[in-house]
Amino acid sequence: MSPGRHAPVIPGTSVQEQLDSRILHSVRERALAAGGELDTITLAGAIHDSGVALGSYGARASLKSLQDEVAGLSILEQFAAPEGVTDVLVDGQGQVWTDSPHGLALTGFRFSSPEEVRNLAVHLAALAGRRLDAANPFMDMSVKNYRVHAVLPPIATEGPLLSIRVKVQNRLSLSEVLAHAPEFWRTLLAEVLARRLNFLITGGTGSGKTTLLQAMLAEVDPDQRLVIIEDSHELMIDHPHVVGLQTRTANVEAAGRIDLQDLVIQALRMRPDRLIVGECRGAELRDFLAAMNTGHQGAAGTLHANNPEAVPARLAALGALAGWGLQATSLQAASAVDLVIHMSRQETGVRSPVALGVLATDSQDRLLVSPLIDSGSASSPDAHGLQILGQKLGQQVAREVERWTRSRNFLGE
Repeated sequence: MSPGRHAPVIPGTSVQEQLDSRILHSVRERALAAGGELDTITLAGAIHDSGVALGSYGARASLKSLQDEVAGLSILEQFAAPEGVTDVLVDGQGQVWTDSPHGLALTGFRFSSPEEVRNLAVHLAALAGRRLDAANPFMDMSVKNYRVHAVLPPIATEGPLLSIRVKVQNRLSLSEVLAHAPEFWRTLLAEVLARRLNFLITGGTGSGKTTLLQAMLAEVDPDQRLVIIEDSHELMIDHPHVVGLQTRTANVEAAGRIDLQDLVIQALRMRPDRLIVGECRGAELRDFLAAMNTGHQGAAGTLHANNPEAVPARLAALGALAGWGLQATSLQAASAVDLVIHMSRQETGVRSPVALGVLATDSQDRLLVSPLIDSGSASSPDAHGLQILGQKLGQQVAREVERWTRSRNFLGE
C-alpha cells in the first residue's frame, strides 16, 4: 500500500494543490520517461494512489488537469482549446492574452507569481527534451500541438514570458482558405502548382501564410516527394509523401546545433520534387535560392513582410546574413522566385491573399516587386500585368482576373 493511500484531505487546499504536492511530480517523471505520453488508465491510477477522496466530478477534473500537465500546456490549455484561438501569450506581469479572429484580448487570468510562470516554462521545455535555465534563458520548441517560445529574466526585463502558437489541427482545404477571396484565386493557385512555379508567400504576423502554404501543398500531385524544412514543426500536410526536417539548438555544452542552412543542404541530397522552407529567416536563403536556380522547380516558402513593397528589403537583409551583396541577392532572387503571393489579415479577422507580384531588377540591379494583382488598387492589373499573368499562368487565369477587375470597377469597390 502506498504511504499516501489514506492521507487526509488537507483543509483549505484545492484539488490542484493536493495533486501538486502528492502525485504531480511522480506523474511528470513517468511522462518524461515515456516521451510525454501517458494513457488514461495510468493517470487514473496515479490519482487513486494519492489517497485523495475526490468524488466523481473531482476525479474527472483532476484527470483532465493531469493530462494537461503531462502532455499539454498545464493551466494554459484551457485558453488554447477554444476554436479560433491562434496564440496564447503570457506577459511580464503574468497576465494571459489570447489572439483569435477577434484580435488580442485579455483572458482575465493572471499567474500568482513570476516563479509560477518560470516553472511552467521549464516544464514545457522538459517535455520537449530541452533545457531552460540561466545558461539557456530563451528557447523555441514544439510541445504536442503547440509551438512554444519562452524567455526568462534577466533577458525578459519584467518577468518570464511565454508565447504559444496553436498549430492548426483542422487542416483547411484550399477552397476553405480562399472562402473570402475572389474566385480567380482558386484557378490561379491551381496553375501555380500545376506549372511547378517557385513561389514565396509573404505577409505579416498572423496573416495566414502557413495556413495557405499548407493548403496549397495538400493539392500537389501525390506522386511528388515534398521535403519540408522548418525551425519548429508547424506544417501538417495532407499528402502521402512528406519528409520533414527540423532544426536543433545547441546542447548545454554549446554543441550539436543544426540550423536551417544545414537542413537545406541535406534536403537537396534527398531527391525532393518540391523543396519547402517553412519560413525564410536567415542565411539559408542563399542555398534555397541557389537550389531554385539549379533546376529544383515547385519550391516554396514563407517570408515575413508587412506589404509586398517590403519584400526586396527583407530578401536583401537575409542575403546579407548569407554573405551576399545587394546585387547578388537581387539577381539570384529575381531569377529564382517566379511569384510572390501576399496574405493579409483584415480587421474582421478574415485572412486571404490580396496581392500577386513578380520579382525584378531595375537598371542598377536593385530588387523590386512588380505588382500583377493588388486588391487595394483600382487600376490593378493593367494590360502589361494581364500579359504577364497570361505568360506565367495561362490565358484562363488572365481572363478571370480581368473579369474580376471589370466587375469590381463597375461596382465601384
